[in-house]
Amino acid sequence: MYGVIVSDGFPFLKEIGQKLVKDLVQSFESDTSSGPFRQDVVDFSAFLQPILSLIEKKLAAAASSRIAKEKTDPLADEVNHLFLIFSDLLCWIDKCLHKLELCLALNSDVEIYTSRWSQCLAILKELHSISRLYPGSDDRFQTTMRQYKAGIRILILKYAKRADDNSWLIKHKDALDFESKRHLAMLLFPEVTEDYDELFEMLIDRSNLLAESYEYIYKAESSSLHAGLFMQFKDEEATGPECPVCFLPFRPSKYFKFSGKVVALALMHKIQVGVVLDRIFFLQLAGRRVSLEDIRDADPCIYNSCKKILEMDTDFVDSDALGLTFVTEVEELGTIKSVELCSGGKDIAVNSRNRRKYVDLIVQHHFVTSIADQVSSFAKGFRDILNYGVFHGTFFKSLELEDLDWMLHGSESEICVEDWMSHTEYNGYEKSDPQIVWFWEVVRNLSPEQRKTLLFFWTSIKYLPIEGFRGLASRLYIYKSSDPEDFLPSSHTCFYQLCIPPYPSRDVMRQRLLVITQQHVGCSFGTY
Repeated sequence: MYGVIVSDGFPFLKEIGQKLVKDLVQSFESDTSSGPFRQDVVDFSAFLQPILSLIEKKLAAAASSRIAKEKTDPLADEVNHLFLIFSDLLCWIDKCLHKLELCLALNSDVEIYTSRWSQCLAILKELHSISRLYPGSDDRFQTTMRQYKAGIRILILKYAKRADDNSWLIKHKDALDFESKRHLAMLLFPEVTEDYDELFEMLIDRSNLLAESYEYIYKAESSSLHAGLFMQFKDEEATGPECPVCFLPFRPSKYFKFSGKVVALALMHKIQVGVVLDRIFFLQLAGRRVSLEDIRDADPCIYNSCKKILEMDTDFVDSDALGLTFVTEVEELGTIKSVELCSGGKDIAVNSRNRRKYVDLIVQHHFVTSIADQVSSFAKGFRDILNYGVFHGTFFKSLELEDLDWMLHGSESEICVEDWMSHTEYNGYEKSDPQIVWFWEVVRNLSPEQRKTLLFFWTSIKYLPIEGFRGLASRLYIYKSSDPEDFLPSSHTCFYQLCIPPYPSRDVMRQRLLVITQQHVGCSFGTY
């Protein structure tokens, strides 16, 4: 049966593979070529996957039974030719990516080449599957991925879609830059709708922000949150999209699932909330094991104690001078109690042979087992916001902690005024008007914290994306207000609009801006 499937399907696979190679050669050598066609790649995958699966099964069976592959194997030619197809395709994709990166370096119009090689990412996916079959091929494939990060980044940002299976790229995330990984992670969320009629409305008492936000979001259907949140405070005129404060879990609380939803919503809507996840918490969400080195910053005391136990002289440990058994102490509601790290732990002395196991159990108990329920609840809330069927661990596995920090917290850099100016447009004012000139002169002389407060007053955003103002969903706007000069500036935060009256002098402009850049004014959400 195996031979029939491979022998019958392989001629078609060979023919399509040769056509893909020919298309890549022509697209590399001729500026008029359109490159490989999508349907050819789809057909190549359709024939490849069942053949590849059967070949892998046969090779695995042969390896487990230690039966050497015979030279007379009737499928040897097909297996060898599949390797030739892999080599030819990888060779020409390598050349195409090299040419694409040369265009990037020369600031040439890359649109021609990206559209010509729009199927390269899909071909790479199939080559990734084949590379697992032949010794050394996986290294060749990874070398190509690492060598052409910029070219692959362009292809990912332009052609990786929600409907695609992008999971293979996670296995090569060390070859991807931050923007590529962020894009792939964001594809795991539903597409954000821009319909303001679909916003999830919340009427909140500011003095009871957490509890009332929890009631709204925790009980809401996940699909109703995808368009974003529209918050209005009771007895206040201020309204606008906002993300509630997120309380990250480090102790028992009913807010874990709520926190998971809020963090996911912030990521989905690209809102930098100025918080980061603890490394240990992140590792567990990603399904990775927590090691001793991972707890270094989380609990220096336990870390240093465990390190000393591992580094102590063997004879000293075996003398039972430490007096340790497989028991640890934990605090519950102000009471210290002893907990066995394993069955019969109180009767097992720590010695040089089992001390590494003891240390590992200490780490797992204090930083994994003790917060397993909280992590699980947070993960459930996070998963509720992802696309249906997407496992939450897939999202966290696709990123490193530093990537997630940049996405969730935002930039740590001071706000660049020149970048701010280049992403600001004017309505009622001209760029050369005195009021605009005075405005930017004053902004340049503000402290970093005052600039953050002004940005928050203007947009309800206090932390910029890692790439600065170009990472925002919209440009910023300064409108000429009809208010008299004794009025303060106002803002429409959800539209990134700052409204400034035509102040008569630079000093007046400065005085008005200094008022709204006071923390209690600019961050009070007293805008609309």
